[in-house]
Amino acid sequence: TLAVAEMDGAEYLRFGRPKVPNFIPVDTPFEIGKAVMMNPGSDVTIFATGHLLYTALQAAEKLEEKGVSAEVINLHTIKPLDEEAILESVQKTKAVVTAEEHQRNGGLGDAIAQLTATKFPVPIEMVAVDDVFGESGKPNELLKKYKLDVPDIISATELVIDRKSHKSNNYLISSAS
Repeated sequence: TLAVAEMDGAEYLRFGRPKVPNFIPVDTPFEIGKAVMMNPGSDVTIFATGHLLYTALQAAEKLEEKGVSAEVINLHTIKPLDEEAILESVQKTKAVVTAEEHQRNGGLGDAIAQLTATKFPVPIEMVAVDDVFGESGKPNELLKKYKLDVPDIISATELVIDRKSHKSNNYLISSAS
């Protein structure tokens, strides 16, 4: 909020309703357009934004128990997109899962798919809202209904790692639904 207040021009700031712990250290620098590494990994990169960052970190813990090393990156800014951080991570893991409380079309997943398609194609799974209108309800119930929860990120990760290991399907973009 403070960074947006210092900017000139139109800005978009989004707030959600789910309650999550304050898990980002207070001294973590915030810069518009710069991704933040939350959990280093080597098998898959999970790019998350908003409340799904916490969910992605929970999924990464469960994946670690299964022997999957998930890099989790906070992409708090979608425009401008931190292309350098994205490509650096993707070149290392060669598999991507995106997680966002947003429509699949036109969101974080689309932005990363466009970037990787032209610079470094990799299999991608998107955990996002399918092309439907949102409903009202308790935040945690809605996250489950729209498949935006820990098990959904884990399923998407398993799918993308499977596709990564099958070279013939290596560059397909899918949606975990």
